[in-house]
Amino acid sequence: ARPRATTSPPPVFEISTRNRFSPLRETERGAVIVGDSIVRHVRATLAEGKVHTHCFPGARVLDVSAQIPAILKADESPRAVVLHAGVNDTTQRQTETLKRDFRSLIETVRSTMPAATIIVSGPLPTYRRGHERLFRADGLHPSIVGAELLSDNISRTLRSI
Repeated sequence: ARPRATTSPPPVFEISTRNRFSPLRETERGAVIVGDSIVRHVRATLAEGKVHTHCFPGARVLDVSAQIPAILKADESPRAVVLHAGVNDTTQRQTETLKRDFRSLIETVRSTMPAATIIVSGPLPTYRRGHERLFRADGLHPSIVGAELLSDNISRTLRSI
């Protein structure tokens, strides 16, 4: 069964693996967003090129990593890969393990698509008082407003590289 495509989140830091002087918007190749259920309703856009989103509900960082080779081989050499995962890992409160798993995820993307710019987005903080509009009742998943905000943040980041 093929994984369902969906959408993505707000960048925390960026790791560039190639020349930063070739802007994403000048190429026909787009971007890929890969993540957990937080990216389900996120829709990022580019001036040129497509953004494909792959959502894996319940996925942990290493689950996302396992999906990377098939996703990136099926895509047409994206210029950027946005990674949004980790919310399902944070419940374990093992920061060193989470950092190690993110390093592994980034290395998997690098080895599969060496020319791509890698953008890490997430995990998002959970519901905070005063931000009710951004989250659903579960306090974890973004509301429609929250998903739009994530979409805008990712779109702006992708257009800036």
